[in-house]
Amino acid sequence: MDIVQQQMLDSYRAAQHGEAPPPLPGRHDLEVLRALRDRLRARATAFAPPPRRPPHGRGRAAG
Repeated sequence: MDIVQQQMLDSYRAAQHGEAPPPLPGRHDLEVLRALRDRLRARATAFAPPPRRPPHGRGRAAG
């Protein structure tokens, strides 16, 4: 059974039971991708290594 047939069957069953039809396939794809992106960004910052300090004698202003 392909996705179109499954959608039609689910819509038919929902109509028989007086329920709202299911959302169309792909309707929430952007929302899911944005949530995944946000989760990956949060995870990357949570598990990022601490910033490295320059070795002594470098990066200091002479004076």
